[in-house]
Formats: sequence, structure tokens, C-alpha cells
Amino acid sequence: MVRLDVDPSGQLTPERLTQGMATLRTLADQAGVEVVDADIVVGRRHVRLLITGAEQVVIDLGVRLCAKAFDTIPAPGVVTYLSRGTDDDVHGVLAGLGLTGEIARTAGPDGLDIVHVTLAEPDLQRVGESRIHTALEASLNCEVHIHSR
Repeated sequence: MVRLDVDPSGQLTPERLTQGMATLRTLADQAGVEVVDADIVVGRRHVRLLITGAEQVVIDLGVRLCAKAFDTIPAPGVVTYLSRGTDDDVHGVLAGLGLTGEIARTAGPDGLDIVHVTLAEPDLQRVGESRIHTALEASLNCEVHIHSR
């Protein structure tokens, strides 16, 4: 999710902000992006867009959509990663650490997923297994086993 200030200069009228939000919802829907509902009020002209992709892709798409909808130069803010516990989330966490790896899932004795991640030994030495393990478990909210090759 990316947060964007759609009117950094504070020049848009309440009517124009309302029109811009309607346009943004249409553009976002066409792009497969979700607008996270938030009231835009004077002094807080931020929108939150749920976009899948790498950080720079998320920012660029968010800025383009908001620029077109509001006819402004939006200021990108914080990018937050949301995890649904998928393999794509595992790849995203690994990419954020500069890593790639192989992923497998097994069912634990309680029926819950155990995610097995296999990484190259030099990557484990460079980043540190505990850091990788913590990031993956926090993101996935499940048991993670890390293996080296």
C-alpha cells in the first residue's frame, strides 16, 4: 500500500477533491488498484492505494493515477507491505532483503502451513538467518524453516 499526498500545495477546493476521488476510483479500478477509503479533508489530503508490486512500481503507479485524477503533482509517502501469507509474500520479503529462494509448503501436525525456504549459503552468510527468519515469520504469521543449498 502506498500513501500519497494528492494536494501538497493545499490549493484544491473541497469540490475538486471530491471530483478527484471519484476519478481516482474509476482509474484505480481500471488499473486493478484498490483505493482504501479515507475521507479527504482540508489539512489531510492523503489517499491510500493498495497496489501489488515492487516498491518503485507501486510508487510510480500511485503517482500517475493521482496526478491524472487530481491534476496535481502528488507527493508519495510511506509504502507499507501487506501480507496474506502467500508465496508471493515470501518472494517479496526475500526481495526486500536482496535475496531469492525456493519455497515449499508442508502441513504441520496441527494442519497449519510450515513454509520451507531454501537459500544459497552465501546469501545466508551475507544477510543472516535470524534476520531472514524473523522477517518471514512476521510477514507470513506461520512457522518458517530455512534451508541452505
